[in-house]
Amino acid sequence: MLIDLTLEVTPEMIRSVQGQEPKAFMGHLGTHFDVMDKEFPLAYTVRPGIVFDVRGREEIGLSDVDLSRVKADMFMLFHTGHIAIGYGTEQYRHNHPQLSMDLIEALIRRQVSIIGIDAPGVRRGREHTPADQYCADHDMFIVENMCHLEQLPQDRPFLVRTFPVRFAGQSGLPCRVIAETE
Repeated sequence: MLIDLTLEVTPEMIRSVQGQEPKAFMGHLGTHFDVMDKEFPLAYTVRPGIVFDVRGREEIGLSDVDLSRVKADMFMLFHTGHIAIGYGTEQYRHNHPQLSMDLIEALIRRQVSIIGIDAPGVRRGREHTPADQYCADHDMFIVENMCHLEQLPQDRPFLVRTFPVRFAGQSGLPCRVIAETE
């Protein structure tokens, strides 16, 4: 079964973020990679994926995930439920769950390829961009604003295919993310 994890971008959505999100029209609209000053490796287009249900947590830490299930080269997804608040709203943009820096460090040590989250970032406010850059500098990229994560199997890995648009000189790349489950 194929599951589209990509947020559908509608004309209403584009109008709602105009003026609020200056970076939205430079690759950061809807589901996108934060590649920072790096190039997305083609090998990352197909990765084994795993999802963790972390709904109800403000800060997601080491105790919220079973790191023994996390392997090198994985696409690790965090189902926070935050996307249900409504993409582009003030509350969505500023009051989202975030990953602890300890968890981010652990994922880097385990050589995770991609972190996916159904929120606008893995850190909030002034820590957003530095966290994105830190991850990219360690060959781990972040995909933000994902959806339908509740449809993914919690008990077993699945395949994730990711295809970013090939824009040059952007810190964000819109992408299509498809999970393939048994």
